[in-house]
Amino acid sequence: MSASTSKKVVIRRFDREPLSGYVNLATYQQAGGVELLTQNGALSLVPYSEIKMVCFVRDFEGGDPSTERRLFSYRPKTAGLWVRMRFQDQDVLDGLLANELTQLEPHGYSVLPPDPNSNSQRLFIPRQALASLQVVAVVGSPQHGRRKPKEPAKEQISLFE
Repeated sequence: MSASTSKKVVIRRFDREPLSGYVNLATYQQAGGVELLTQNGALSLVPYSEIKMVCFVRDFEGGDPSTERRLFSYRPKTAGLWVRMRFQDQDVLDGLLANELTQLEPHGYSVLPPDPNSNSQRLFIPRQALASLQVVAVVGSPQHGRRKPKEPAKEQISLFE
């Protein structure tokens, strides 16, 4: 694995302890699960059915995910689809999904978490982990910028005519 494609991740699982290690961005999504190089140097394949989320993190020892913000407290500023995900264990998490169909991944969804200052920079959520996925809003829609400009009031004088 080259340094440019290896990313630090913590895999949160439903019934077990989290796993930490490295993934190759080009090949980590396999047909049977996520390919993880553990910190001990062992290569393992974690089945999608066990994974709640794959957190791309800044540090392995960074903040506790249970204390991170789970929902957006206000409308996000970044363009995309604001989605609310309900997991199989009834946990709820908001995220920002790219509004581009070519970026959809075959085994799940890559989302930006609601807290930009958290240890988790990006999340991969397997499809099997979700009970439901709801689009809350479209942020930065191309339709939003197409409003007609307001005509100036007729009583407004012009300075340079």
